[in-house]
Amino acid sequence: MLVGHLAPGRVGPIQGKRTVAASEDNGSAAFGTGNATFRQLLDRAELKFSHHAEQRLRQRGIELKPEQLDRIASALNRAEAKGAKDSLVLFRDIAMIVNIPNRTVITAMDGSSAQEHVFTQIDSAVVVS
Repeated sequence: MLVGHLAPGRVGPIQGKRTVAASEDNGSAAFGTGNATFRQLLDRAELKFSHHAEQRLRQRGIELKPEQLDRIASALNRAEAKGAKDSLVLFRDIAMIVNIPNRTVITAMDGSSAQEHVFTQIDSAVVVS
């Protein structure tokens, strides 16, 4: 799959014990403060990650804290209100392609991976502060 291209595939919510940055003791990922699992954080933020995006986050060592997921979800709400469908979301040094109606991150990369990439099949860009 080419980075920046939207392609058909599994875009449903995370199921089972597949997590990002899983801890060794129980298979659940702890982000930020507290012991919330990645699944609980996603449910709270109303944000899903495709299998591809999960793999990219894990490979690139990208971890998102609860307050970061909340800020991204809030930015997606604003994009949706403007009619966005497929957006490039820039958060700090992370670039994500997000399908807005499905609230699904299709792919994610860190800043160094995003350099010199051309993002296609998007209709908007959202910068999250």
